[in-house]
Amino acid sequence: MTPRVFNFSPGPAVLPLSVLEQAQRDMLGLPGIGISPLEISHRHKWFDGVLATTKSLMRELLGIPANYQIVFMQGGSNLQFSMLPMNFLRGTNLPADYVVTGTWGSKAVAEAQREGTVNVAWDGKKSNYNHLPPAAEVRLSPQAAYTHITTNETIQGVQFPANPDFGAAPLIADMSSDFLCRPLDVSKYALIYACAQKNAGIAGVTIAIIRDDLLERIPAGLPTMLDYRTFSKNDSVFNTPPVFAIYVFQLVLQWLKNDIGGLAKMQSRNVEKCQLLYEVLDGKFYEGHAATDCRSLMNVTFRLPSEELEKAFIKGAEARQLFELKGHRSVGGMRASIYNAMPLEGVRLLRDWMVEFRGQHA
Repeated sequence: MTPRVFNFSPGPAVLPLSVLEQAQRDMLGLPGIGISPLEISHRHKWFDGVLATTKSLMRELLGIPANYQIVFMQGGSNLQFSMLPMNFLRGTNLPADYVVTGTWGSKAVAEAQREGTVNVAWDGKKSNYNHLPPAAEVRLSPQAAYTHITTNETIQGVQFPANPDFGAAPLIADMSSDFLCRPLDVSKYALIYACAQKNAGIAGVTIAIIRDDLLERIPAGLPTMLDYRTFSKNDSVFNTPPVFAIYVFQLVLQWLKNDIGGLAKMQSRNVEKCQLLYEVLDGKFYEGHAATDCRSLMNVTFRLPSEELEKAFIKGAEARQLFELKGHRSVGGMRASIYNAMPLEGVRLLRDWMVEFRGQHA
C-alpha cells in the first residue's frame, strides 16, 4: 500500500484514520449480516439503526432542540441554493436578505434571484472577500422572509464567529466547510445545512437541520424531491438515500464523541492547528488573504511574493508529503484546509516547511 500523505484538499477532504479503518473492516460484509454497506438496502433494519444513531449523535454533540428536524439529502450546497428560496421565498412577496462574504454566498444569491426578490444586505466583492461586514454596513430589510449567511468561506478563508446576530428574520446558514468544528447554539438558526465532504464524511450526502415552524411555511405545489417536507415526513428514505455516505457520517460522529471528546475539545484542537500557521503569516514574507479578526479555523489562505516562489513552495511541499495546497484561482497563492481530521502532525510539518522556505527566500 502506498503510504498516506497529508491531504490539505478543501474537499473532498481528509477523513479520520479510524473512520477509514472501520469502513475498511466493514467493506466486504457488515458483522452478522454479510452484506457490504455499499450494497445494502436502505430498507434494511441495519440502516434504520444507522439513521437513528446518526441523528441521536447529532442531537447530543450539537445540542439540537426537539423542535428541529434532521434530514439527509443529496445535491450538495448547490441544490440547497435553489431549494431554500423555492421553499421559503416563493410566493411570500417578501425579500430575502443575503450577506455575501465569499464565492459560495454569491452563488446562493444567483439561485435565490430566480424565485423572488433578493436584498444583498452586504457584499465584500470589492475587497475580494477578505473581511466580514461591520455591523453598521449591513443593510437588512425591515421584514425579510429569511436571512442567509455562509459561516465559513472555503475559498477566501474568512469565518464568522459562532452565532452571529442578524436581526429577527429566520437565519439560514450554509455551514458546509465549518460544520462540527466547534460548539454551536442551534437555537439561533432556523435552518442549517452542510454538504458532508469537508468535516462530516464523504461526498454524496447533505445534512439539514430545520426548525419545525419553518417547515410549516412551505407552499404547496413544489416538486416532491425539492420539498423539505418530503424528507422530514419520510425519515429521509422517500427515495434511496446515499446509504454509504450516511454510514460514514455516523462513523465521523462517533469519532468526534468517543475519540475527540466532543465539539469543545474539537474546537481547541482546531485553534491549536490554525495558530501554528497564522503565527508564521504574521511575520514577514507571507501575506494572508483574510483579515486577522475573521481568519478561518478551517481554511488558511495566503500568498507568496511571486508566482515563481509559489510554484517552488508547492514543489517542496509535495516532496515533504504535503499535498493539495494550491489556492483557488480567484485568490491565488496557497490554501491549507485543516479540517477536523487533519492531524496536528501534518500542520506542524507544513509550518516547518513555511519557516524553512521563508529562510531560503526572504
